[in-house]
Amino acid sequence: MNETLIDSFRHFVTSEQLFTPDDMLLLTVSGGIDSVVLCELCYSAGYKFIIAHCNFQLRGDESDKDEQFVQALAKKYAVRFLVKKFDTNAYAQAQKCSIQVAARELRYQWFNEIVSSSRIYEAANPQYIVTAHHADDNAETVLMNLFKGTGISGMRGILPKTGRLVRPLLFAQKKELLSFATKNGLVYREDSSNASDKYSRNYIRHNIVPAVEAIYPQASVNINKTITHFRDADVLYNQAIEHHKKKLLEFRNGEVYIPVLKLLQASPLHTIIFEIIKAYGFSSAQTDEVLKLLNSETGRFIVSPTHRVLKNRNWIIISPLQAKSDAIIVVDKESEVIFFENGRLSFSHKKYQENKSALPSAQNIALLDVKDIRFPLLLRRWKQGDYFYPLGMTKKKKIARFLIDRKMSLVEKEKVWVLEMNKKIIWVVNQRTDNRFKVNDKTTDILQIKFQPA
Repeated sequence: MNETLIDSFRHFVTSEQLFTPDDMLLLTVSGGIDSVVLCELCYSAGYKFIIAHCNFQLRGDESDKDEQFVQALAKKYAVRFLVKKFDTNAYAQAQKCSIQVAARELRYQWFNEIVSSSRIYEAANPQYIVTAHHADDNAETVLMNLFKGTGISGMRGILPKTGRLVRPLLFAQKKELLSFATKNGLVYREDSSNASDKYSRNYIRHNIVPAVEAIYPQASVNINKTITHFRDADVLYNQAIEHHKKKLLEFRNGEVYIPVLKLLQASPLHTIIFEIIKAYGFSSAQTDEVLKLLNSETGRFIVSPTHRVLKNRNWIIISPLQAKSDAIIVVDKESEVIFFENGRLSFSHKKYQENKSALPSAQNIALLDVKDIRFPLLLRRWKQGDYFYPLGMTKKKKIARFLIDRKMSLVEKEKVWVLEMNKKIIWVVNQRTDNRFKVNDKTTDILQIKFQPA
């Protein structure tokens, strides 16, 4: 046995606190050299494990032979063998993703199902999912991240441990695994797809890395050494980013408010903005667009697939995109409570009291003269062209102008609903009632409508 590799394996597992001899491991085994060496090292080091194999049914008979080989491997170590066949092509088509992405999603969904619901498989409960990623994989990942521009987080490469997912071979280079397999007579399967350069990782592995190592023979080794420094730098970097976020971000009703003047004083501004907006689906290329918003007029915005960044006076507001509802809700005379996306409206009838001060006067309550109300009412989102006579005014006003005067942001405007009767707006919900339907000295009965937010 190559005691050096086994000792290095034990040392890496212990130093990175990946797992202990008491833990049950789920080894993800393809049958290739990396996962075969992983099995042998875990067995020789005395760790407990079961084996899981994915048959993606992408290479016909070759895929089935891989499955049979891994099953024989499990028999050799006298451990539990779990296998699952996937219709990877069908999944990729349904999800509109590549075969590589489909295979990754399918296998990790299954692996996580095993470690969280192992009773289904009548196996000892595995605590960790163990993969055979090694140092060469890590160097390739960093290069791919560098080319894609993922930022400093991409430079830390593949982490040894992410939750229940552990990678105990990251310390070893591919040539060390090959040497170990040769010296110990380990048999493994060759995946024919590994020879194809149509996959970006394979192209980097077969072309970029060898070209670089022709000039710098220790390139992969040095990249992995640098990865350790980047991991430490990433921790410090995130601590600094969190410090800036705490000073800048205010959370209000599912939206993020950032004071423009305060943000302009932050440094490095470009990096801080990117780290704030990337959590909301924005790309690094959109960072410059957000920078331009800081000095733009109110109402300018940019969007990601899920969110919008809006300039509103002295604030930058990040809010989720909401699908506009064209729904119209009919309110009958018998209605007591109506639910809609902003919350609910409660309807009640009251006798008029001469003491007007006893009547509620909150913004979320509409008090209307019953004799002027004709059911059914319509509850809907306001639209351009709508107007009403704001309480206290004898002239009509467009709701668009009313909301501008209220200094409402674009996001706030989109959430405004109105209550309509016979094509007349009787209440801009939670804002102002119409003067034509107000309670007066001749009122005998009052319709009270109360808005309660969701």
